[in-house]
Amino acid sequence: MQNVEILLIDANKLFREGLKRLLDNSPFIISAEADTLQDGIDKLGTGIQPKVALVEFDAGNDDVQQLHTLREKYPDMKLVVLAATTRNIHHLARCFEAGADAYLLKNISPEALKQSLKLVLLGEKVFPTRLAALLVSGQVEAHRPAAASADLEGLSEREVQILRCLLNGHPNKVIAKKLNITEATVKVHLKGVLKKINAANRTQAAIWALNNGLSSDTPLPVRGRRAASGNGVELGQGV
Repeated sequence: MQNVEILLIDANKLFREGLKRLLDNSPFIISAEADTLQDGIDKLGTGIQPKVALVEFDAGNDDVQQLHTLREKYPDMKLVVLAATTRNIHHLARCFEAGADAYLLKNISPEALKQSLKLVLLGEKVFPTRLAALLVSGQVEAHRPAAASADLEGLSEREVQILRCLLNGHPNKVIAKKLNITEATVKVHLKGVLKKINAANRTQAAIWALNNGLSSDTPLPVRGRRAASGNGVELGQGV
């Protein structure tokens, strides 16, 4: 693997120095540093061309906007967020909405960091397995927006119900029982939801739901027709 230059953006100089030492004898080279996202944007304006920006993130509105700015100005640069240990899945959702390629916790091991960077360079989206497990098990302490997004209006009542169940960590069998439909019908609706919101799996769908203000007790959108129900066609496993 060829050397990969990294721009490291973190307010803690001691952390930056430590990370440089941990990456010694690896293909990853921290070639530039900055204290803040704005400093990093300014430094990139001088003409440096790192392949990766490794960015400290505290979920503030300024940070979100600056992540958007980095993505818009440097679309070919991989954007990897470093966050403090947290169980707030909504922070993860905000980062990916802003264009991040990965969301990593600062307590990650050096080897896991290197492997994650390799995956990012291959075009993968990376985030902690533990956060994904918390999400699908319904144990996340998520701070959601006060109101649901207008994007939910593009979903049927049944699809919103399916998303609610995902947020509670329910498998297809439990969803079918709760909604009084067959598992095959659950899969049909879930496939439709994934297609509409451009999500690859149920974890990404739940993250999207959180990011758009849905919770397990969000009122259903008012519509002029009844929710669809009944039998569906069996679709394959994996949803």
